[in-house]
Amino acid sequence: MPKAFLVLDDGRIFEGNSWGAVGTTFGEAVFATGMTGYQETLTDPSYHKQVVVMTAPHIGNTGMNVEDEESSKIWVSGFVVRNPSPITSNWRSRSALEDALIAQSVVGISGVDTRALTRHLRDRGAMRVGIFSDQNLTREEMVIAVRKSPTMVGANLVADVSTRSTYIVPAIGQKIFTVAAIDLGIKAATPRALSQRGVEVHVLPHDVTFAQLLELKPDGVFLSNGPGDPSTMDSVVGVIREVLAAHIPIFGICFGHQLLGRALGFSTYKLSFGHRGINQPVIDRKSAKVEITAHNHGFALEAPTEGVFTTVYGIGEVSHVSLNDGVVEGLRMIDVAAFSVQYHPEAAAGPHDASYLFDEFVDLMKSRSVVH
Repeated sequence: MPKAFLVLDDGRIFEGNSWGAVGTTFGEAVFATGMTGYQETLTDPSYHKQVVVMTAPHIGNTGMNVEDEESSKIWVSGFVVRNPSPITSNWRSRSALEDALIAQSVVGISGVDTRALTRHLRDRGAMRVGIFSDQNLTREEMVIAVRKSPTMVGANLVADVSTRSTYIVPAIGQKIFTVAAIDLGIKAATPRALSQRGVEVHVLPHDVTFAQLLELKPDGVFLSNGPGDPSTMDSVVGVIREVLAAHIPIFGICFGHQLLGRALGFSTYKLSFGHRGINQPVIDRKSAKVEITAHNHGFALEAPTEGVFTTVYGIGEVSHVSLNDGVVEGLRMIDVAAFSVQYHPEAAAGPHDASYLFDEFVDLMKSRSVVH
């Protein structure tokens, strides 16, 4: 295998072997801590413009299948592993992982000490990275190329990943509610989780207007996960404010949580390290229960974690907080029917500690239908 180089924008370089497609790619370096679930990670639109480092040393043994895809393509900009499996062995597998990467032109690198790389990112924080497997550049030239690549701050990426036209995921069994889901980078597991609870989900493009949304007469509005900087999404924030004013129940996750926070008047900021992986501890401040949750976000809300806050839509509170660094992980409005979390309750590969939040959304819609 030809040599490849992983180059960070602070100048550190890791040498490895070309794996997947041959070429050059750039993105934000992030790491994923799952022992399984690499297919869900690769096809999660939230990872658009990110180079994912797998901390588990052995990746690819179960291959790629149809059932576990979160979208129609691989979204990561690059993929970094230590020891790719030389064989594929799983009854659901349809192709080898490397074959899928090559077919979709995803540049990768193997043979890298991913634990050392992860420790470096944990010490230095999020940074740009490049993978080079087709260039005869000097080390200095590769570092310069990485430093010229775009940063995640100010990145407006939702239009790249959102659906171009509305599609419907029907309710399983008896339909009880209709939900309008604004696609900011939605994962397939999300409408599936709602459909299992009797909800018909209309997945809408990110640029849907409030008038178009109202035509569905939705019982609730879902704000999905997605990539990029939430400070760039003024138009979606405007629609969310109209939904709040109309007293339509809202449930937001991840990127959607950040946009709900912006609609309520809070600002967002770039985290130095970000929250990644499937083992993030979050505390529910009401019940004092600790949940182990799946995260992928590099931004967070600047909101008060003590007491209640007041907005033009009424009173609310921070409902969940990260136990690692105290970052706001959830919002709950008291005067209007809206709540959100900054993690992934639908995490298909696990953990499933937070899946009850979909039930809470259904209960919120039920309570509103009784009131009205």
